[in-house]
Amino acid sequence: MKRALLSLLLLVACLAPSPRTVFAQTDATVVYLVRHAERHEDGTNDPPLSQIGWQRAALLAETLRDAELTHIHTTDFKRTRATGGPTADRSGLDMTSYDPRDLAGFAQRLRTTPGRHLVLGHSNTTPDLVAALGGDPGTPIAEMEYDRLYVVTLTDDGVSTVLLRFGERFEG
Repeated sequence: MKRALLSLLLLVACLAPSPRTVFAQTDATVVYLVRHAERHEDGTNDPPLSQIGWQRAALLAETLRDAELTHIHTTDFKRTRATGGPTADRSGLDMTSYDPRDLAGFAQRLRTTPGRHLVLGHSNTTPDLVAALGGDPGTPIAEMEYDRLYVVTLTDDGVSTVLLRFGERFEG
């Protein structure tokens, strides 16, 4: 009896599509959005990442290692480029700059560019870009909040938003 049950389970497992096939989003554009990691205040308008920020950037790369990214977009600031650096290195993708003052235009570009995008922004631009894509940004990002990871999925049927957390959790 146990052998027959085991054989049946093995047969079902062999015939069933793999989870990768079942959940493949070949017709969707997926946009992962994060704020830059923790910065090291140096008195300038373009500070670098702090040591903790570098650790969060490495964690982001690890978190997205299986995301099959096709594009990485960043604002032209040290902290956003540094946050995306480990992911770009791991994926072999180049980072391209976008203008955070034209989020509507950038959202339109994302909607018309198939693939899986990582977008690195700021506390005041990331929720606005989620909204421009048709997603739900939730509450504003607090000044010291760096752990949000939005996943916005764009399909012909609509937009879905998932808010995840990564790294040390913000308690605010």
